[in-house]
Amino acid sequence: MANLKEVRTRIASVSSTQQITSAMKMVSAAKFRRAQNAIIGMRPYAAQLQDIISDIDTGDGVRTPYHAERPVHTVVLVVVTSNKGLCGAFNSNVLKLAQQRIEYWKQQGADIQVESIGKKASEMLSRQKELTVRPHDELLDNPAFDAIATLADKLLDDFSEKRIDRVELIYNQFKNSLSQILSCEQFLPVTIKHQENGKSSMRNDYIFEPSKEDILREMIPLTLRSTFYRVVLDSLAAEHGARMTAMQKATDNATELLKDLRLSYNKARQASITNEIIEIVSGSEALKG
Repeated sequence: MANLKEVRTRIASVSSTQQITSAMKMVSAAKFRRAQNAIIGMRPYAAQLQDIISDIDTGDGVRTPYHAERPVHTVVLVVVTSNKGLCGAFNSNVLKLAQQRIEYWKQQGADIQVESIGKKASEMLSRQKELTVRPHDELLDNPAFDAIATLADKLLDDFSEKRIDRVELIYNQFKNSLSQILSCEQFLPVTIKHQENGKSSMRNDYIFEPSKEDILREMIPLTLRSTFYRVVLDSLAAEHGARMTAMQKATDNATELLKDLRLSYNKARQASITNEIIEIVSGSEALKG
């Protein structure tokens, strides 16, 4: 059995850790609420834009340079992780999926470029010398639409000028505070989403001014920027939810460990007192003898 000093030291250490994880859980909970409100407010807008685009695409066969399907020679993977750790398997799951996509495109003979958002992705993927990794970690510090849209515009320009042939987004989609959905979405080229049973979700008696082609050319970049912004907000909400859950579990584990340590301490203290009593009684009996 460990001596009293060792047990006291462990109790103090675990208690300190418990205080830290509890404080981090409360901080993450506050950030999580803000991030959750942001993504919940963004989703209906992004979904409505996508519905409008899908309706025009499906009903009229209108295309833009962003729809162009061509042989894939250069692929850009946008990998979204966090800048900080202590959030469970949040980052490792994204990096594992990113590595799978890298291996897949290597087998297809494509050149791979990585736009990393989050220090965890930047640090891990930059170790692979054959990859071109461009970090954008600062986007998570202040997730402003204009800054994120600038990166989206660069990808749109590169695609329309045929410098790249495909863009994929790899991130954790926010579901709730306890779970996230690991996602890999095709960003470019734009895919046509067919309506169920060939029915349009919009009214078909609109008069378009100017032409549908002109409207679509304006709306496609707007929709893609909104999608890119939504992905970053999704990842942020998922990150704070994952960290809050991880810190809650760590606090609970520390509480259970403290119970066991205090029980061990009491047993060790009781054994020490019993030994002292036995020594005193034995000494007394020896003096009597």
